Amino acid sequence: MPNIQFDRYYRYDDLTRLLHTYAEENPNLVKIHSIGQSHEGRDIWLLTVTNSDTGPAEEKPALWVDGNIHATEVSASAACMYHLNTLVTQYGKDENITRCLDTRAFYICPRINPDGAELALADKPKFIRSSTRPYPYDEDPIEGLSYEDVDGDGRVLSMRIADPNGPWKPHPDEPRLLILREPTETGGEYYRLLPEGFLENYDGVTIKVKSYKEGLDLNRNFPAEWRQEKDQHGAGPYPTSEPEVRTVVDFIASHNNITAGITFHTYSGVLLRPFSTRDDKEMVPEDLWTYQEIGQKGTDITGYPNVSTYHDFRYYPKEVITGTFDWIYEHLGMFEWTVELWAPARQAGITDYDFIDWRRKHPVEDDFKMLKWDEEKLGGKGYIDWYEIDHPQLGKVELGGWNHMYAFRNPPPDFLESEIAPFPEWLVWQLLTSPKLELLETSATPLGDNTYRIRLVVHNTGWLPTYTTKQALEQKTVRGIVCEIDLPEGATLETGKQREEFGQLEGRAYKSTAPLGMHTSDPTDDRLKVEWVVHSPKGGKVHLIAKHDRAGVVRARADC
Repeated sequence: MPNIQFDRYYRYDDLTRLLHTYAEENPNLVKIHSIGQSHEGRDIWLLTVTNSDTGPAEEKPALWVDGNIHATEVSASAACMYHLNTLVTQYGKDENITRCLDTRAFYICPRINPDGAELALADKPKFIRSSTRPYPYDEDPIEGLSYEDVDGDGRVLSMRIADPNGPWKPHPDEPRLLILREPTETGGEYYRLLPEGFLENYDGVTIKVKSYKEGLDLNRNFPAEWRQEKDQHGAGPYPTSEPEVRTVVDFIASHNNITAGITFHTYSGVLLRPFSTRDDKEMVPEDLWTYQEIGQKGTDITGYPNVSTYHDFRYYPKEVITGTFDWIYEHLGMFEWTVELWAPARQAGITDYDFIDWRRKHPVEDDFKMLKWDEEKLGGKGYIDWYEIDHPQLGKVELGGWNHMYAFRNPPPDFLESEIAPFPEWLVWQLLTSPKLELLETSATPLGDNTYRIRLVVHNTGWLPTYTTKQALEQKTVRGIVCEIDLPEGATLETGKQREEFGQLEGRAYKSTAPLGMHTSDPTDDRLKVEWVVHSPKGGKVHLIAKHDRAGVVRARADC
């Protein structure tokens, strides 16, 4: 196995080497190829993981897994890598993983945005939201404060500047901690806070923070409910305008065997499901119930709450998020989850908090818990005591506060593996719930005069129906089961069609939780029987096939 460590974050060249090593050392389980290139020309790698001895991935139900569409969210790549490593090392040892890879497939894209991640992981990091492509204008801001490392220590902290009109003051019991001054308060020691960075064209009086030259947010560039820049910042000039997003959309849209997708992000420690723009009441009930059951399993395994993006994860009360990876549910009817890894507040023992609003306002007691957590668990590396430097434009300033990239944006390296370790179990469980077309019976019954009735019976052994979601039926993105017959030489088809499309097969997902008399009924809507009459004077073998985009392919033979 590759010498991979899950207490560090890998830059592109090392990540590429590791991914290729997995494929080279496990050729029957792992295939690697580039699905496209980033803005700067880096390959976007995709790993296909399945037991190729039991058939190609395209003929099996599949789960899409990706990460690191946002530049600084490098632990998302680590989560994908950890999942890959778990599958490869536990195949043949873990019953569920073995059964999963024998009958199903994973598509894993660890780093959708390699350009942005390279900036975040550089020796002198630069933090942007997503793509490195200039947007909306191809020009550098000519004035203002950048967001970068001033003193060359590899960290980007906060700068505090003494200012009688500043909004912050030291806490009386803990001077390292800054708290807001009271609305009518005067006469104290006050500070102005700014990101660590350099100033261009400073006039000695006014300071503004530069907007990013790289203003794209790749997770606003997907097709579903995409909005223009005037309505949603960073969405790009049109849906899938960006090569990173376009490669993902092209791949998923051309692989309808994908039944669900998981996209890893940071941070908040929560499992997010659609809708992003609508109330749960507008979702088809069966899909909502299934989402809730899958989400509860995720919560049981990972400890992360499972919530609706629309109801529980909004940056502003009246603002909704569009153009996201929800696209695969909205347009294609594939289940979709956005996993926000890592919750620093929860690590500090803060349990009663809002995922988004806590960042805006919370009790000062929470800050003391966070400082205690930093001291006891992070060894003081998360919150940096204020120290003075000579800033080239501002003169004497102090640097310090939370090392956001170390403690918040991603798990500190020593905490990384324990944070991502629970997820393979949930992902494997989720893929094993997918529909699975299997052979139940095949036969050739002589009718006399070299004529035979050929029978094929298949059934869906998966928990989910073959169509996966009611949304897929509404969007008309899933075809019914297609059955074909291939005759031996000299044979003719007397009844039946050489190729015929049938309907969908149900699973077990919509059963009630208890057998309550007349309300309980289990019809065989998970089965399909197809019959043909064949005249075959020379005998021979009849080849049969039943296939469904999301439930897989069954091949069988019958002897005439």
